[in-house]
Amino acid sequence: MKLSKILYKPVGLAIGATSGAVAGAVFGQVWKKLGHDEDAPDATDEDRSWREVLLAATLQGAIFALVKAAVDRSGAVATKRLTGTWPG
Repeated sequence: MKLSKILYKPVGLAIGATSGAVAGAVFGQVWKKLGHDEDAPDATDEDRSWREVLLAATLQGAIFALVKAAVDRSGAVATKRLTGTWPG
């Protein structure tokens, strides 16, 4: 295994944690903009409809995947620029 790939592991973990936090914040803002309550429903919220719970879960998953892919890709590109090798 190349040294650059080994060194990228802790950076990748930090990037992953950061992307999760960013995705959560983005989802919260989008949920508010859509005119819903301050907090998105949990699957076990008795007072929320199936439609609202599933819509929130779908939106949250899509935003998480988008942000994670963008952050991971940016980290890989930056690593390539700094080390000359792709971390994947």
